[in-house]
Amino acid sequence: MSGFVEKPEPVEVPGLVHLHTGKVRELYQNAAGDLVMVASDRISAYDWVLPTEIPDKGRVLTQLSLWWFDKLADLAPNHVISTELPEGAPADWAGRTLVCKSLKMLPVECVARGYLTGSGLAEYQESRTVCGLALPEGLVDGSELPAPIFTPATKAEVGEHDENVSYEEVARQVGAETAAQLRQATLAVYGRARDIARDRGIVLADTKFEFGLERGADGDLSLVLADEVLTPDSSRFWPADEWEPGRAQPSFDKQFVRDWLTSAESGWDRKSEQPPPALPQRVVEATRAKYIEAYERLTGQSWS
Repeated sequence: MSGFVEKPEPVEVPGLVHLHTGKVRELYQNAAGDLVMVASDRISAYDWVLPTEIPDKGRVLTQLSLWWFDKLADLAPNHVISTELPEGAPADWAGRTLVCKSLKMLPVECVARGYLTGSGLAEYQESRTVCGLALPEGLVDGSELPAPIFTPATKAEVGEHDENVSYEEVARQVGAETAAQLRQATLAVYGRARDIARDRGIVLADTKFEFGLERGADGDLSLVLADEVLTPDSSRFWPADEWEPGRAQPSFDKQFVRDWLTSAESGWDRKSEQPPPALPQRVVEATRAKYIEAYERLTGQSWS
């Protein structure tokens, strides 16, 4: 069992139609048919959306995504139309709301890995492969790969796992030409972001992107970068000065939350069907600080 511990009721805004409640984001459609995406302060772990929020998290994700979209604009067009609040929206939506193009979203999580960890490490330890791609012997947790690899996954519903799939399966689902475009775009964007992060003392171990298709005036479909990009929710960021292959790396994400949930103090059993408990304030504050530190180190700007 998994999902929302307490599923929120969406805010009603005149002129907006609520479409979907995700783990973090609420999706609406405006009268023009554009997508209105609102990033909440919700946090998820172990396939559960927790009952405790992390203050400012949604704003950090939104502002960091906008910063990255700007840095990547020459490599991949993105879905952002405006950051203006829709008329009648609550003041709390400021800084966390994007008005976006309505795209035909592709059913693939486009994952780029430059380092071995997570589910990729688990597969490598069994078969010396990741998503069917052969890797050399001798790699350990945190090892840098000989070259970045494209390791796609299926998109999962709230409460379910994304599942790694082969490139051939992606080609079967979306067509060979689109699959090739996804792989090329994913690795190009990852390469640019890895270099930018490295210059700021951060290792970008892996990340996932979502792409949609937009039909142009000529009738042709083009690939557009969508959702969030290169945030602590969608990426593994490690401090470069603490990177040490052969162990789990410290990271700029929700590791404080995961560690507390699996500790004896929480009293929660991941294998049970019981929902996880509320987070203590110190875990909330430490997690918020990590998200803000990631924003400040990457952008060079102070969070306010």
